Amino acid sequence: MKASDLFIKCLEAEGIERIYGVPGEENADFMKSLEGSSIDFILTRHEQGAAFMAGVYGRLTGKVGVCLGTLGPGATNLITGVADSNMDRAPVLVITGQGALTRQHKESHQVMNVVEMYRPVTKWSCAINHPDNIPEIVHKAVKLAIAEKPGACHIELAEDVAAIETEAVPLRSSRVRRPVPDDKIIDQVWERLKSAKSPLIIAGNGAIRTRASQQLRQLCATTGIGALMTFMAKGALDLDDPQCLYTVGMGQRDYPQLAINAADLILTVGYDPVEYGPSKWNAECTKAIIHMDFEPAESDQYYQPDIEVIGDLAHGLAALNARISREGAPTYDLSAQRTLRDKMQAEFAEHAADAATGLIRPQKAVADARAVLGAADILLSGVGAHKMWVARHYQSHEPNTCLISNGFCSMGMPLPGAIAARHAVPEARVLAIVGDGDVMMNVQEMETASRLGSDIAVLVWEDREYGLIAWKQEQDFGSHTDLSFDNPDWAKLCASMGWHHQFCEEASDLQDCLRGALDHDGPAMVVIPVDYRENMALTRRLGTIDQTF
Repeated sequence: MKASDLFIKCLEAEGIERIYGVPGEENADFMKSLEGSSIDFILTRHEQGAAFMAGVYGRLTGKVGVCLGTLGPGATNLITGVADSNMDRAPVLVITGQGALTRQHKESHQVMNVVEMYRPVTKWSCAINHPDNIPEIVHKAVKLAIAEKPGACHIELAEDVAAIETEAVPLRSSRVRRPVPDDKIIDQVWERLKSAKSPLIIAGNGAIRTRASQQLRQLCATTGIGALMTFMAKGALDLDDPQCLYTVGMGQRDYPQLAINAADLILTVGYDPVEYGPSKWNAECTKAIIHMDFEPAESDQYYQPDIEVIGDLAHGLAALNARISREGAPTYDLSAQRTLRDKMQAEFAEHAADAATGLIRPQKAVADARAVLGAADILLSGVGAHKMWVARHYQSHEPNTCLISNGFCSMGMPLPGAIAARHAVPEARVLAIVGDGDVMMNVQEMETASRLGSDIAVLVWEDREYGLIAWKQEQDFGSHTDLSFDNPDWAKLCASMGWHHQFCEEASDLQDCLRGALDHDGPAMVVIPVDYRENMALTRRLGTIDQTF
């Protein structure tokens, strides 16, 4: 068979179901081989959109999401979404074409060293220089992409290699069981927890793996210890659990920091410093820390754990739960954690019934999104001022029902990501919350959603400027540079793209508008004028809080 045929058979053997991308001339053999396979190809309007789709698909399924681009500009267009997936710990396989081996040694049309370009933003990047190597390369890339911590791997297939005949066959798919922590280290953790007076859990991205979340919930329920969750750990605990302390990550001067200040022991579970650096919550380097994760702790002066529990996170938590079950839970002083939960619940409720006209407060928009979505429905947030409000105010019942890019933190994910979310979890309703800056980063994927009949809803917060940058500059300098821009006529844009559209300027109408968009058969957009005066109002209010409850 041709090398490209073998490549496709190897992907099928690894269980690949779908590829997102934009092909080029150098992918021609690959695309013809793909035609007769079991793998769906989703044609996107930009390679970056394809990479975001693959990343969201990987995050939601735990399977490898795949994106495709050609050489040169196709490969460079992919790279932002790939970097985002890699730092958000999503299993992704990136496939790019390349010019023939016979012209790679010299200056040649569109030829650049893509393999080297991808090394900093992937776990592994490799070119196929002989067709017989394809089974091993595909097998290794998929295996590495899934291994903890998950991430992106890249394979380059040159146009002339793709057409070479080969007798090689696919390798068997294999999944390796993760190593588990030693019993002695779990004993040490248990002894340390028994001697603590006010322990606190910080749950990170690793804690939303299904089994890990289940064991974390059991640990919190039996001990009463509360858990703060990073932006990407939402749903590790159910928002209704008394031990759910909501989200940490806005900054040092927010109420969750007061619970950290009151704790004498911090147990981090799947914590990833790319989200929320330890200097933000352990600035004095005084906290006693136990680190539980799939990998050793990052070397950081602000994060020097007393104990590191390395290995399968769910197994480590289960072993700890077994000891608690045998010996009984200690008694702790968790009053600061209870105060935090009460305080944040009051914050969430403050504007939930707002009936303002003309501008809609962020708190109200988030509260209404939560009200119209079910426990298993999926919300995706873009990057901008709206992300900070979603992160602080939107809470989840289940893991992986609120997707925020908070590792690489790239704009442009939610619109294409929503399309992939419907593929990954077809039974869930999907709502993307975006700023008017974020949505325009990949607005071309509106056509993809319309062409596919994607049943998604997008809520656009319109303020006609880069609101988060304005917020940060105003915090630092008391004013901000010119960050304003104009927007399209949203109604005409939606009409031209085959989308349903609603403009909502009455806060009291927002829930009905959102329900209408979610109930609509096909893609729908709701646009609201957002009241970002609340940004600095929040900054001023949090700037006056004490350091303890």
